[in-house]
Amino acid sequence: MLLKEIRSPADVKKCSMRELTALAGEIREEIVATVARHGGHLASNLGAVELTLALHYVFDCPEDKLVFDVGHQSYTHKILTGRLDGFHETLREEGGVSGFPRASESDCDAFTAGHASTAISAALGMARTRDIMGDDYHVVAVVGDGALTGGMCYEALNDAGQSGTRLIVIINDNEMSISHNVGALSKYLTGLRQSRSYRAFKRGVRRGLERIPRVGVPVFRFVEKFRDWLKTPFVDGKFFDALGFRYIGPVDGHDLKTLIRIFRRAKEDREPQILHVVTVKGKGYTPAESHPDAYHGVAPFLVETGEMRGEKNASCGRVAAAELAALAENDIRICAVTAAMPTGTGMEVFGRAHPERFYDVGIAEEHAVTMAAGMAASGMKPYVAVYSTFLQRAFDQIATDVCIGALPVTFLVDRAGLVGADGVTHQGVFDLSYLSMLPNMVVAAPRDVRDLKRLVRLSAEYDGPMAIRYPRDGEDLGPRLGTHKSLKIGEWELLTSGEDVMFLAVGRMVQAAMNASIELMQKGVRAGVVDARFVKPIDEETLRQALDARLLVTAEENVLSGGLGERVLAWIAEHAPGHEVLTLAVPDRYVEHAAVESQLRQCGLDAHGLAESVLARLGR
Repeated sequence: MLLKEIRSPADVKKCSMRELTALAGEIREEIVATVARHGGHLASNLGAVELTLALHYVFDCPEDKLVFDVGHQSYTHKILTGRLDGFHETLREEGGVSGFPRASESDCDAFTAGHASTAISAALGMARTRDIMGDDYHVVAVVGDGALTGGMCYEALNDAGQSGTRLIVIINDNEMSISHNVGALSKYLTGLRQSRSYRAFKRGVRRGLERIPRVGVPVFRFVEKFRDWLKTPFVDGKFFDALGFRYIGPVDGHDLKTLIRIFRRAKEDREPQILHVVTVKGKGYTPAESHPDAYHGVAPFLVETGEMRGEKNASCGRVAAAELAALAENDIRICAVTAAMPTGTGMEVFGRAHPERFYDVGIAEEHAVTMAAGMAASGMKPYVAVYSTFLQRAFDQIATDVCIGALPVTFLVDRAGLVGADGVTHQGVFDLSYLSMLPNMVVAAPRDVRDLKRLVRLSAEYDGPMAIRYPRDGEDLGPRLGTHKSLKIGEWELLTSGEDVMFLAVGRMVQAAMNASIELMQKGVRAGVVDARFVKPIDEETLRQALDARLLVTAEENVLSGGLGERVLAWIAEHAPGHEVLTLAVPDRYVEHAAVESQLRQCGLDAHGLAESVLARLGR
C-alpha cells in the first residue's frame, strides 16, 4: 500500500505518475473510511485529491505556503503531511486531528482557517511579508468557487492584482459551496467551463494531432505542453485580467499530468495568477457524487449504503423553517434569507413552500443582513437564517443597518452554543454577547423545539429586531416543561421553586439545570429553575421573585463577558446589592474540538458540573 509510505511531502515527489494515480485512489478510500467512522467533510475533500497531490508534487511545503480557504478540502493535505495515523484514528475527536487547517497542529498548515473567503487575503499577507524579508518562497491560495460568492475575495483580488505581488490563486471550481452556488459569478465560471470557442479549439487540437501519421511522443508532448497556454484567448477570462491577474484555465482538476505541468509553469511566473481548476465534488464515492450537498458535512455513516448511523434528534433549523413556512401562508410579508446554507439551516423547507420569498445570497453574510434591512424598511418581515459563528461577520450591518432603525428583521441563529467536532472556528458562544449589546435588539433562546416554535410565532408579531438562537439538534422536553400559553417579549418562566438556590438558565442549559437541581436536592440543597429565555430584555419581576433564594446561579452556553450573567450582576448591583450570585458560562478561552457532551463537561456546564459549582460556592 503506497499510502503508508507517505510520511511527508518529500515522499510524494518520489512517486511516478502511475504511483500518483494509484495513490489518489488509496487516499479516496482512506477519506471515505475515516469520515464514515468519525464524521466530517466528505464530498469537498474527495473532489480535491488530485489537486492536492499535484500541489505537493510541485511545491515544497512547508517552505512554500499552501493556504486552504475554509479547509473543507484539506484532508488530503493532512494525510500527505505526516498525519495519516492521527487522521485515521482521531479525526475531529477530542485531542486529535482537527477537521480544519490548524497552524498549531503542523508547520505545513500555513494558516488556521474555518470561515470562507479568507485565503486570498491571508496569502497576500504572506506574499508581501516574503517580499519585505527578501525571501523567495511561493504562496498558493486554494479557494473554492463557493468562497468567491463572498465579497472579501474581491477586496483581496483587487488589492493583489493592482500591486502585482507574486501570488498564485487556485479556484477549485465544482459548482458548489455547501449547497449549489448562486449568483452572477457562478454563472460566469460556468460560462468559462462551457465556452464554445474553447471546446471547439480543444477538439481541433486533438483531431489535428490524430491526423499526423506516426507522430512522435516528443512532438505530441511539445504540442500538449502549450495547449493550455494557447487556449486562454479562446476563453473569456477578461474579468480576472481586469483585476490584474493572469488567468489560466479551465483545467481538468482530476488530470494529474496536466495539473503538474500547469503548476510547474506557474512557479516560473512573477506576476499574480489565477488557475481555474474544475473538479467533481464527491469524486469517487457514488452517494457523494450524486448528492454532494447532502455529503458536504456528514455524521458517521455506512460506507456500503451511505446511510447515516444512529438516530438524530430534530433539527432545530428545520423546525424553525417549518413553523415559519406555516406562518407565511397567511402573511405575504414573511420572507427568508440565508447565506449559502439552505440545507444547513433547514431553510430549504421554507424555500420549497415559498420559493418566491426565499433568497440564498451566497457566502455573503453582510449583504444578507443589509438586504434584509432594505426589505424590512420597505414593508417586508424578513428572517435571516445563519450559523452563529458566521453571523459574527455581519456585526456592523446588524448594528448600523438593522438596529439603529429598529427594523423588524428576525435572526434565526443556528448552531449556537458549543458545536462539537467543528471546533474553535465554529463555536457559537459569542452571540448572546454581541447581540445583547445592541440597542433595540431582543435576544431569546428556547429550551427545546416546542419553545422554539412559540418564539418563532412571537417574532412574527413583534415589530422590531429580534434574534432567536438555538443549537443544531433539539429535543422536546415534554409537557412537564411545556405550557400552551403564548409568550411575551422579555418574559421568563418559573419551572420549579427552590429556597436555597435558584438557577437562571438559558436555552440548552435549562435541562442541565433541572438535572442539577435534582442532584442538589439529593444532597439537601433546595434548588429551583427559571427558564430565562430572554437574555434581553431581562424579566425584572421574575428576577425579583428569585431573590427569595439565598444564591442565584446563571447558566449559559456563552462566554461570560456580555452574557446573561453579567446582565444579572449589573441588575443586582443596582437593585439588590450584596445578594449572592454565581455566574457559570463558557470560560475565557477557545474550546477545542470534541463531542458536545465532553465540551460541556470541560466547561463545567453539564448537570454534574453545575451542581458541583453550586456546592463549592455553598461551602459543601
